[in-house]
Amino acid sequence: MATSYWSFLDNAAALGTEAAAKIARLELANINAMHAFAKDNSIPCDSNPCTTVDIIYDEAHWREAHTAVEAMRDALGPHDPAAVYSFHDREEVKAKFYCAGADPEPVGSISYAAGSISGYKLGIGVLKMALQKGLNLQTNTPATSLTKITDGYGSWEVLTPRGRIVADKLVLATNGYTAQLWKAFQGVIVPLRGQVTAHRPGSNMPKEGLATTYSFIYEDGYEYMVPRPAGAQNAGDILIGGGLVKAPNQGLHEYGTTDDTAVNDAISSYLYDTTPRYFGESWGRDHPDGRIRKEWTGIMGYSPDGFPFVGAIPGQEGLWASCSFQGHGMVLCWMCASALVQMMQGEDEGLDTWFPEAFRITKQRMEKRFHGRMHTSAVAENDLAV
Repeated sequence: MATSYWSFLDNAAALGTEAAAKIARLELANINAMHAFAKDNSIPCDSNPCTTVDIIYDEAHWREAHTAVEAMRDALGPHDPAAVYSFHDREEVKAKFYCAGADPEPVGSISYAAGSISGYKLGIGVLKMALQKGLNLQTNTPATSLTKITDGYGSWEVLTPRGRIVADKLVLATNGYTAQLWKAFQGVIVPLRGQVTAHRPGSNMPKEGLATTYSFIYEDGYEYMVPRPAGAQNAGDILIGGGLVKAPNQGLHEYGTTDDTAVNDAISSYLYDTTPRYFGESWGRDHPDGRIRKEWTGIMGYSPDGFPFVGAIPGQEGLWASCSFQGHGMVLCWMCASALVQMMQGEDEGLDTWFPEAFRITKQRMEKRFHGRMHTSAVAENDLAV
């Protein structure tokens, strides 16, 4: 889900309108490129290009959304695919998107192009293709340390429980875990644990499953929702995550957490009740096997300025990175990886036509430190469900 309009005004204020437009276009291009790659290479990954809808529950966010979309249309042009949005009133939200809950009651909604995909299955498909081209894949082999070396066999050494790897070029694609391997990122990329629940559909939900992905946006937080598409395992199930601000201290203790084997009980309790609360009478009775099928957590990476780190690490020849995606990696990772490869091959002359300068790693960015929850974007934490 590319909620580009939510960040557009902030990006324009910080970077200028041209740079903000470049980010919005990159996010949509990233979605389209992933689905196209999966289709062209017949990767079974539940690829489902579709519309998404943001259900908004407070007037301030509703007004801000209108302002942001108008700014995007002015900057990109009303017919630019990245600036195409549709607004829906309260009654249409209830009738078209099944959001009949009265506590809270929706103000309106915004729909736009997006999609859902299994990031895991897509990754497996890409790895299989890479193995056919000679990739040496070492599973269950964590990297435990990274050191710069001068012994003539390579520039960088990675230690693992199964041995030593040396390389002249090394990429940190480690997101929230980056600082564990390269201490210069301590306080620069901060881990944040996010939580997701899988709900079996209620009796009144559409038998064919919901046609769109969703976000539910309220005064101090949000949830995001991805229905499992037709043909997928557990088709019709609803994956819903978020709820960070409903934990004690608005989820403060989830920052800095790297343990994805446990869940936060307060967030669990809140997420369990989201589907009947948002859908109201459209939900119906819970499934005979119970509402919740499964829940899990995952670790995201956040940066002080809210942008990923992509490129060469200053002063460290041969060390590169593509990480810190603010819980928004499914609309950033693919194109960032493409840009990184061009940089590593010395073919980045034309990158400035589409790749944001703000994403590149600089000494100045590396000197900033993350100061807390207010550094996170309004609607981002949506990658753990796909």
